[in-house]
Amino acid sequence: MTIDLRSDTVTKPTVGMRKAMAEAPVGDDVYGDDPTVNQLQAVMAERLGFEAGLYFPSGTQCNLAALMSHCQRGDEYLVGQGAHTYKYEGGGAAVLGSIQPQPLENEADGSISLSRIEAAIKPPDDHFARTRLLSLENTMGGKVLSPSYVDSAVALARSRGLATHLDGARLFNAAVKLRVEPGVLAKPFDSVSVCLSKGLGAPVGSVLVGPKAFIEHAHRWRKMLGGGLRQAGILAAAGLYALQHHVGRLAEDHDNALALATGLSGIEGVTVEEPQTNIVWLSLAPAIAGRVGAALKANDVLVSGSTAVRLVTHLDVTRAQVEHVVKVVRAAAS
Repeated sequence: MTIDLRSDTVTKPTVGMRKAMAEAPVGDDVYGDDPTVNQLQAVMAERLGFEAGLYFPSGTQCNLAALMSHCQRGDEYLVGQGAHTYKYEGGGAAVLGSIQPQPLENEADGSISLSRIEAAIKPPDDHFARTRLLSLENTMGGKVLSPSYVDSAVALARSRGLATHLDGARLFNAAVKLRVEPGVLAKPFDSVSVCLSKGLGAPVGSVLVGPKAFIEHAHRWRKMLGGGLRQAGILAAAGLYALQHHVGRLAEDHDNALALATGLSGIEGVTVEEPQTNIVWLSLAPAIAGRVGAALKANDVLVSGSTAVRLVTHLDVTRAQVEHVVKVVRAAAS
């Protein structure tokens, strides 16, 4: 049986989720007539403390519509060098939105130093792109941004007239880790995107939340970007089920990630970062990387990377499978 640790995007819908999808009442969402989509949007907005929400087919499209709603052509947004919106979304902000990204180095904890943010804000001058937005990400590579840092960064942005957006693809992981309601972590921002198809286990979709006028603006961008769906309630039902049944269980993924990291620590040639949530980072010495990679492949264990390796736990990974992976790596490395 395959053990897929490449990402938490690989999960399969549970039996209960499939039942909810099959029984979902639907309508034409382009007309705003799909009751299940409308319910999902309202539930997510309420949970995160915003006026309105908008369902998207993907997190990339969701973030892009948010950036395009905050910024005009020729504007720029400040973003971490390793952030998903900058590094892993095909350059969409620049290519499709004519928005200039200003990437800034991330600190080890995933934050961007306040001094870097301050220094990157352009003065009013026609030689420069107009700095309009600060975009942060939580979690960042599985690391949780501290609420005190977020408050300081958002306060700085607002003092300089910038809007703020949170890529909260794994926001619920951060909330479970900190033992706070997700709305506490979302509250400082002007807009927040949340992915339903990572740790929450839905097959498709993300939700953007924000003020009503902002969401109305994003709705137009969603249409232009090809995100208008018809009987999308079949998909939205999975997101609703995930919010009802899969949030609390994220702690199990975090525990499994910690067990995985603990089991792999102390192996010669293996360096392990202690995980905060469900993502484990390994560094394999070149002398053993080939052996470990071959052993994982032979045991049908899928991971991302060869010497710098990412392993992600999720609802389709059991503790027994974690223990099996540890045994495979230990045997190959020794």
